[in-house]
Amino acid sequence: MIEGVQVIPLTRHVDERGYVMEILRSDDTHYEKFGQVYVATCNPGIIKAWHAHRKQTDHFAVVKGNAKIGLFDDREASPTCGETMNVVIGELNPALVIIPPLVWHGQMALGNEPSILINIPSEPYDPEQPDELRRDPFDPEIGFEWRPQSG
Repeated sequence: MIEGVQVIPLTRHVDERGYVMEILRSDDTHYEKFGQVYVATCNPGIIKAWHAHRKQTDHFAVVKGNAKIGLFDDREASPTCGETMNVVIGELNPALVIIPPLVWHGQMALGNEPSILINIPSEPYDPEQPDELRRDPFDPEIGFEWRPQSG
């Protein structure tokens, strides 16, 4: 597990009408602050990676479909510097993934339908000074395997 990354299982409260699933509450111990909420889709076969933020903490939850979330730590002072990890979240595994600043991350939809991800970042997006660092999805320094693994 990459230092500072948290994967928190989410609970669906299901009845005959459907379900309710809380993603992040202001009284959660892992709540930092509110920046904004946005929805991002990812189509099958597409990889949206790598990016990181200098200030922003991301809070990812996939509410439709399933996605592989890739993470890479190159923070020199981190005990997990050089490590990668992935987590599958979505309808099959409802979870909140908390991604701290300067941890590289990305996503890809799994299966034959788009994934729909909700992010609740700690900072609002500033188009004048975007808090975005970017790298190629297949950066050899990272060496992350995006293809779904068979088992």
